[in-house]
Amino acid sequence: MDESTQSAQSAEEREREQYRRQFAEDLSLIWEQAGTSRMDGRVLGYLLIMDRPYISSADLATALGASAGAVSMATRRLIDMTFIRRHPVPGDRNHYFRAEDDPWGSFLANERRFFDREIRTLDETIGWLRPEDTAARTRLRNGRDYLRWVQDYHTQMLADWEQHKRERDARGTDD
Repeated sequence: MDESTQSAQSAEEREREQYRRQFAEDLSLIWEQAGTSRMDGRVLGYLLIMDRPYISSADLATALGASAGAVSMATRRLIDMTFIRRHPVPGDRNHYFRAEDDPWGSFLANERRFFDREIRTLDETIGWLRPEDTAARTRLRNGRDYLRWVQDYHTQMLADWEQHKRERDARGTDD
């Protein structure tokens, strides 16, 4: 390969890396506006669009211009939310990560975990209320029952999502 070909490939790779970083920043702003950690959005964004099967936490920190601690905290949260996973490399003590193939479907699953906790809290508090606390009971019961209703709908939404992906994949298009 001659020098001009290497230079063109190098320029293209720099451009692609810049786009990956910009995508990570764009996603991080969306996450921040939704009340989530901006660093979580940066890490997930980069992992979603990177061209490697997995990346070390050190390389991820370098790519994002972030501290090792910030990347570590973000990856822990994202693993807990099942958006990313650790990728073991035999004989290597470094931590490697990759995005799940469908982190978007994980949103529903994570909301369901949140709903379980909130429903339990509301149920416990309803049990604690005195009979004369009718206004509070109404508000808490509405909250609990709404969350149960949404939780039941999530089950159908997850099934619909899986069906949608199968149909999309059968069409073989990006639409």
